[in-house]
Amino acid sequence: MSESATPATAPAPRIYARIAGTGSYLPAKVLTNADLAEFVDTSDEWIASRTGIRQRHIAAEGETTGDLAYHAAVRAMEAAGVDASELDLIILGTTTPDIIFPSTACLVQHRLGANGCPAFDVNAACSGFVYALSVAEKFITSGAAKTALVIGAETLTRMVDWSERTTCVLFGDGAGAVVLKADAETGILSTHLHADGGKKELLWNPVGVSVGFKENEKNAGLRINMAGSEVFKAAVKALDAIVEETLEANGVDRHDIDWLIPHQANLRIIEATAKRLDMPMERVIVTVDRHGNTSSGSVPLALDEAVRSGRVQRGQLVLLEAFGGGFTWGSALLRY
Repeated sequence: MSESATPATAPAPRIYARIAGTGSYLPAKVLTNADLAEFVDTSDEWIASRTGIRQRHIAAEGETTGDLAYHAAVRAMEAAGVDASELDLIILGTTTPDIIFPSTACLVQHRLGANGCPAFDVNAACSGFVYALSVAEKFITSGAAKTALVIGAETLTRMVDWSERTTCVLFGDGAGAVVLKADAETGILSTHLHADGGKKELLWNPVGVSVGFKENEKNAGLRINMAGSEVFKAAVKALDAIVEETLEANGVDRHDIDWLIPHQANLRIIEATAKRLDMPMERVIVTVDRHGNTSSGSVPLALDEAVRSGRVQRGQLVLLEAFGGGFTWGSALLRY
């Protein structure tokens, strides 16, 4: 080697964002399909046959998205053995924030005693948690954070029109959370996010701050407008594509996936994704029957249940995916 030559340096090892702990929280009140049938023109058979839903949880009066998020966060931090002072970042996926500002993430941060680190909300409807997870993963892999709290929480039942049977039967309230930690060996392998704002009117709520509402239309906010069959077809198509994109990006065969943890909106959509993966339903985490559609809360709720029940084990390959209003859709492939 000449005197002027510089010895080659080894490339820096890849840093992953590993899930160090999971947590979830469901409100105490349970509303079954039979309960719904007492004041909505519907039946348990009608709901279950079309969606797979049997019951959902309803937030108590005065119980907010931030309350649900806080309890899920505490449980995830306990599972990870992480104190609030160690958090470098908090991201909360929600479409039902407590107030317009400050963000619900900031409200939760203060309750946790983690004041000082960045904290913000992400609104991607039912894809909110996957979007938030992807952002947090980028913070960690870039070195900007070492420990992050990611939450998905919703109180969607505050938004439903209980006289509209095609939508009010679908939704429930709940929250899930994970703690991510920097790790040199294992964690999130990749995330993939997409959106198509051109499909807005297939799944949306018409009320907002800037567009406002007319005095006689204030109740318009208590409505989720959804073109059910069109949303179903779009969701199946988008999730099919993102599954292929995720597998191809990682050079993974679909049969290598140990667990599918999908957004819990409709059992038929879940079954269609499992079929695409050639995966038996025994390897798919399903909670939609007991939780309903908790929007951004559904994936972390299902993940926490899968971990705490002992089904998802360290070292296994797990695929998360979600689809929601926007349209938005996303996936995350991780080595748990």
